[in-house]
Amino acid sequence: QVQLVESGGGLVQAGGSLRLSCASSGLLFSIHHMGWFRQAPGKEREFVAVIRSGGVTYYADSVKGRFTISRDNGKNTVALQMNSLKPEDTATYYCAATRRFSMTNSKDYDYWGQGTQVTVSS
Repeated sequence: QVQLVESGGGLVQAGGSLRLSCASSGLLFSIHHMGWFRQAPGKEREFVAVIRSGGVTYYADSVKGRFTISRDNGKNTVALQMNSLKPEDTATYYCAATRRFSMTNSKDYDYWGQGTQVTVSS
């Protein structure tokens, strides 16, 4: 049974930093592309960042230069370092896994975590 468990969310002031982590089990982690998505109240889930199985990364324009995604295949974890946080970054953040080529569409992801809340105060 595949499990993805996020941690690291919380309340932070604008301009601050948070580091999210996602631990996986039951998954052949190294061959999956790992993504982070977020969903704010009343809005659709949106792509944040993805790291391919080979380590190549892609970011949404809204977070480029502020967020960094990384993975540790030995520990089966993926992290999202978030710097210079803005109130508009407030959302529930989800970790997800896929082997499909299209990596920015949430519908292409097969496994999801339960989410972790990030709140950025102004």
